[in-house]
Amino acid sequence: MPEISVMVLEDQPFQRLVAVSALRKAGIGPLCEAADGDEALAVLKAAGGVDVAICDLHMRGMDGLTFLHHASQSGLLRSVILSSDLDPILRQATASMIQSLGLEFLGDLGKPFNLGRARSLLQRYSRPALASEVAAEHPRTPSVSDILRGLNNGEFEAYYQPKVDLANGRLRGAEVLARWNHPQLGILPPARFLSTMEANDLIGQLFGALLSQGIALQRQLTQLRYPVELAFNLHVSQLASVELVEHISQALEQFQLPASGLLFEVTESGLIQAPASSLETLLRLRLLGCGLAMDDFGAGYSSLERLCEFPFNQIKLDASFVRKLDFQPRSRAVIRSAVTLAQALGLSLVVEGVETPAQSQQLHELGCTLAQGFLFARPMPAKHFISYCQDQNVQ
Repeated sequence: MPEISVMVLEDQPFQRLVAVSALRKAGIGPLCEAADGDEALAVLKAAGGVDVAICDLHMRGMDGLTFLHHASQSGLLRSVILSSDLDPILRQATASMIQSLGLEFLGDLGKPFNLGRARSLLQRYSRPALASEVAAEHPRTPSVSDILRGLNNGEFEAYYQPKVDLANGRLRGAEVLARWNHPQLGILPPARFLSTMEANDLIGQLFGALLSQGIALQRQLTQLRYPVELAFNLHVSQLASVELVEHISQALEQFQLPASGLLFEVTESGLIQAPASSLETLLRLRLLGCGLAMDDFGAGYSSLERLCEFPFNQIKLDASFVRKLDFQPRSRAVIRSAVTLAQALGLSLVVEGVETPAQSQQLHELGCTLAQGFLFARPMPAKHFISYCQDQNVQ
């Protein structure tokens, strides 16, 4: 394990002695210790900061929560391991508070002190990269002129991520995602270009390129007798376009495809900013025969209201609920409630962000039927997606 500076904050002398002695014997350190929040802040300042604080919450004087608040403001602490016997609900709320303070939460050690568990949590710590390393990992954002050149040269490519049936892994659709096949920089994800496109009203051009590629692929798959529903993301700015529905209708007519094979995903947060005409646009898409999905369901604050107002026939549960399955008990209840709600409203439910077999199994037990995530497949170019569809039909 690389050298990590650790502070043990514990007001019980014996428990503090046990923790410090075990960590020192294991070669973890440099180490420092404190009996309350005031002393801990002084120790932090004297040490010039530490990487990780193993922190109790219940202490005389300044308690752990107050200490963490002050420590985050000082910039002298990076990460936190709780050493508490809180019930799961309070533990998760504390973890959320730690993250909101800008500190990395590594986990809960519990009590009494366990060296093996402590080592495991400390291994989660990642030292912040140097400025030169950050620059290498996050090169400059491509310019608007470079993006326009890429759009004109057809460099933006549709990738396809399958949606599958949790019961048997069978293909039930795919989401269309953008990748930039840049001639010098290679394949670039949306994080490298999407914000610049949004700021310069280029989302419509990107959507047009993806729609053309997606429908052409859908036609090819239909001819191969592998029809598949394709889902496209709609930006809030597109909902004000009076030409959007007509453009989609003409593309379907050109390739002689049914509108039922297309589904359009709109984020809940985007709908909050949507213009008044957006409801008309979404209604026209549904009247055309296309599907509509509320993306990132549960990530905002008006999911239920928007479900009542807009003509969705699918909801996609935000991936954050899946990521919290193992350590936030209430996530199971939220997912189970989403399943019940979808059934009551006659909507299909897709769970996003499934990455492990354990998550897939838990979701299946909770009544989920459709899922999307790296466990099943990563986004792939058209030729690989065709092979994926062929393999599915051979099974």
